[in-house]
Amino acid sequence: MSATKPVGILRNINAKIAAIPMVLTTLVVFVGGTIWTVVYSFTSSGLLPKLQFVGLAQYRRLWSAEIWNMAIHNLFFFGLMSMVFTISIGFLLAVLMDQKIRFEDTFRTIMLYPFALSFIVTGLVWQWILDPMKGIQQVVRDLGFPNFTFDPLHDPQTVLYGLLIAGLWQGTGFTMCLMLAGLRTIDDDIWKAVRVDGIPRWKTYLFVVVPMMRPVFITTLVLVAAGIIKLYDLVMAQTQGNPGNASQMPAMYVYKYMFQAQNLGQGFAASTMMLLSVLIVLIPWAYLEFGGKKRG
Repeated sequence: MSATKPVGILRNINAKIAAIPMVLTTLVVFVGGTIWTVVYSFTSSGLLPKLQFVGLAQYRRLWSAEIWNMAIHNLFFFGLMSMVFTISIGFLLAVLMDQKIRFEDTFRTIMLYPFALSFIVTGLVWQWILDPMKGIQQVVRDLGFPNFTFDPLHDPQTVLYGLLIAGLWQGTGFTMCLMLAGLRTIDDDIWKAVRVDGIPRWKTYLFVVVPMMRPVFITTLVLVAAGIIKLYDLVMAQTQGNPGNASQMPAMYVYKYMFQAQNLGQGFAASTMMLLSVLIVLIPWAYLEFGGKKRG
């Protein structure tokens, strides 16, 4: 016993020593950078950061800016639609894949392939597909429908739907894989019992499978929401915030004030609000995942 104890302690010490660089990097880069950003959001920093505190002035200016409020509205609308459709379509595709279809691996790879692309590539591809002179509208007109109109990216009322199409195309495959992994954890005995009882398959999914997959749905929701909050590259590639700022997003506001308007204080304030949005998503998830398990 005494001979094995030092070995165990030594193994733990080696693991802790190996983790030191990662821990220090996390503390310095993430935690330190976050604190630094929050502190300087209360200053009048311009081109360069300076510790001249102005209280909540930057936040008052932020929330009185029309473009910021428009960006928040766009983010809320896009995020709500994206979460509903991404999770719903992803779950339906996972249910279809779970029927032991032929060439499942091939279909799964095809569906997941868009997720491997960057948002810049996705945005440029869908900018071309939705272009009225070269994309879907022109193709349909060439087929004999000269009055067909489909130009969502140049209409302030529909531009967010154009972004939503591209976002769904890229993210739905990843959601499908998460849902499919959850479905594959369902015990076969449950399906056997359902068949014996004669319960319709849709009721089984709705009242049995979905509640059992609650952790998968919560995790997927958090991942999708966190990605939406920091949405930037897809919008820049597709619309650059146009037409008329109708597709502005908070991350674009941060970039504008930090690197173009030379107002670091305003950019830091906007960044802090985005961080707060992420925490609003992560804290309930952490409570549900870990707090519930502790109580259990």
